[in-house]
Amino acid sequence: MDFFSILTMVGGLALFLYGMHMMGEGLSKASGGRLESILEKLTNTPVKAVLVGAGVTAVIQSSSATTVMVVGFVNSGIMKLEQAVNVIIGANVGTTITAWLLSLSGIEGGNFFVRLLMPASFSPVLAIVGVGLITFSKKEKSKDIGTIMAGFAILMIGMNTMSEAVKPLAEVPGFGRVLTMFSNPILGMVAGLVLTAILQSSSASVGILQALSKTGSISYATAIPIIMGQNIGACITALISSVGASKDAKRAALLHLYYNLVKTSLFMAVFYLLNYTVHFTFMGSATTPLGIAFVHSAFNVAACIVLMPFSKVLVKLVRLTVRDKVIAEELTPEERELMTLDARFLDTPGLAIERSRHVAVTMASYAQKSIELAMGLLQDYDAEKAAEVERIENQVDRFEDELGTYLVKLSSRNLSERESHTLSVLLHCLGDFERISDHALNIKESADEMADKKMEFSEKATEELMVFSNAVKEILGTAINAFSEDNLEKAKLVEPLEEVIDQLNIEVKKRHVKRLRKGKCTIELGFVLTDITTNFERVSDHCSNIAVCLLQVNEDSFETHEYLDALKEEDNLEFKGKVLAYRDKYRLP
Repeated sequence: MDFFSILTMVGGLALFLYGMHMMGEGLSKASGGRLESILEKLTNTPVKAVLVGAGVTAVIQSSSATTVMVVGFVNSGIMKLEQAVNVIIGANVGTTITAWLLSLSGIEGGNFFVRLLMPASFSPVLAIVGVGLITFSKKEKSKDIGTIMAGFAILMIGMNTMSEAVKPLAEVPGFGRVLTMFSNPILGMVAGLVLTAILQSSSASVGILQALSKTGSISYATAIPIIMGQNIGACITALISSVGASKDAKRAALLHLYYNLVKTSLFMAVFYLLNYTVHFTFMGSATTPLGIAFVHSAFNVAACIVLMPFSKVLVKLVRLTVRDKVIAEELTPEERELMTLDARFLDTPGLAIERSRHVAVTMASYAQKSIELAMGLLQDYDAEKAAEVERIENQVDRFEDELGTYLVKLSSRNLSERESHTLSVLLHCLGDFERISDHALNIKESADEMADKKMEFSEKATEELMVFSNAVKEILGTAINAFSEDNLEKAKLVEPLEEVIDQLNIEVKKRHVKRLRKGKCTIELGFVLTDITTNFERVSDHCSNIAVCLLQVNEDSFETHEYLDALKEEDNLEFKGKVLAYRDKYRLP
């Protein structure tokens, strides 16, 4: 085997790894974050958790990626260790599907239909169709399908390139002697472990083994311990991802390691004891890509069946390894929510977007709560509630900082059209939620001043303010529900009510001036009332911004002024009808 053969083999490996990455990325994008959502939610029973772990891994073609996501879920407090262990067990089963796909490279025969199943026949077709979809299709889904097809074609072409490059090794006498060394269970296991740890992909190392098996020089005695080591080496990615994470996240990564160590040790002990007693005749036979796929699957499925009932023992073992401190630091609900913005999820944009959206909805609900508390202070002042408004405002500021930073990092990733839309909405609305909580603080400060100076509005002013505050509560609730549910019909209800609130603001101020002239109100109370109504009106402006953003992003447009002008045109009878309905509902007494 000369220099150029080695170069060809390395190039084939590069194509193989890139194809696997490309296919996994296409599958992940095509799922639109649904796979990650399933992984997060459908793990409430051991059997479900195993099946979900196996299913997600089979689709995204990487047990390492699934395990890293699980580490992120545990670090964020979304998933418990008892759930994580079964997902990890399932992920080890799911990863075997790759070996079966790669075993197609070992198909041989002259029959037309058999030849169609050979990668050399169908890979070029997949590549042509895939590249055609990526290049010419305008639909995001079609492009994702094209990416999957092209990725799989590149993967299989890389596999074939590696196989062709290593064929001459069969004629090298020294190659057989080197492989015989790996028939030693310990040496073979170490070789598989090291190779997988370097590549950070058990699928890639299994692919290399399958390519080498086509030389006819790999016996089952050599392949089996290497496959055992590959399972342990696959744990390196999760262990690296747990660095700097919470104790439970470190435990989740160790669960992956311990599970693979236990199943490998158990298999090696039982299998080689039986082999010593019975002397399996197939051990000296040359293996094939299909044989390797079978061993890989049989080993992982058997381990799943045997060890799943003992999953709680594994959890206890990792808890003994990574112990809790005597005094555990208690996190606030807000801190727990922000922890779900895990950096590990950035490599899975669909999941990162979903987590960001969840945090943004929580932020919006805090902003809404702060306004309602602040309005309540105007009727019935309570020092504890006033302090709560200030605390929430500080928390909303923190949400804006951390979520904004996370979204900026996420914006540099390869996002689908739908994910880009969601990201745009989140980035546009964060500032509005933060400003709404600022206005709550301003209203609270007006209530503080009235309580300190023992000021009270007249009965008429109180009634008017009640009508005004009810309108603001409705527009805020409508805007936040529209945002939380991504409901465009609710978003369309915001602007008509915002126009009514603008009119209420003008009318309340006019009535105050009349009372001032008649001596029924003081100038000092007038200043406070003006501050309150201005903040009410500004809250409705931010609600309008949120609703318009939802509608405009859905239409791929950000021409806000043009949209509002078109909405308020004289011939827009639907809009005018809604304005009249709200005007009647919030008529001042």
